[in-house]
Amino acid sequence: MPTVAVPEWACRPDGTYGGHVAVMPMFPLGSVLLPGAVLPLHVFEPRYRALVQACLAADEPEFGVVLIARGNEVGGGDQRLGIGTIARMVQVAELDDGRYAVVSVGTRRIRVNAWLPDDPFPLADVDDWPDAPDPAGSDDLDASIRRLHARVRRLAALAAELGDAVADVTTDIAADPLLASYHLCALAPIGAADTYTLLGAEGAADRVSRLDAMLDDVDAVLRFRLADGTGDDDVDTP
Repeated sequence: MPTVAVPEWACRPDGTYGGHVAVMPMFPLGSVLLPGAVLPLHVFEPRYRALVQACLAADEPEFGVVLIARGNEVGGGDQRLGIGTIARMVQVAELDDGRYAVVSVGTRRIRVNAWLPDDPFPLADVDDWPDAPDPAGSDDLDASIRRLHARVRRLAALAAELGDAVADVTTDIAADPLLASYHLCALAPIGAADTYTLLGAEGAADRVSRLDAMLDDVDAVLRFRLADGTGDDDVDTP
């Protein structure tokens, strides 16, 4: 990643930073990218075309993705949240009119320390933020993931029956517990705010536990809608 001199306002509150910080191109979106998930993008805004070009010229074709709390993806002036995911470009096609079709994959979690001026595209000083090691036994976590996977599939099928757009729950999840915890979040019929909360979980066990608790409310709402005969035209999905 390129480096820049640290402006005074970009230092952490405790003053910890040396003379330079790592700076990464950023792509704020209205959705959450999770590690292990695929992100297709249609890039047409000039500043994000410049971002794609900068990434392609770098040693690592990567950029950060964060959720927009308020505002729009186009035009700037948005309010951005502070936890995100690194996206690595795996396919890039430049179209005749200068737009790009980009397919990226989420690789690892990051935390934003400070936003820099959007010149020519959003930039932020970021830290890698690895998940904490799981304190529980691997057998316990594996069993919890298997139970939760079955629950996610059941609730997604119920949401689809009610007319909601859901992920393809026939997709396999990873054998690795950490990546599997992210896959379950991506498959679950939950909204962006809940997904963002799960992205910020301490580790895989914490993420699985939180998602399981969230699904209690999802289950109740879906069952109510099914009994009441309401679909997606009448009630917002979680």
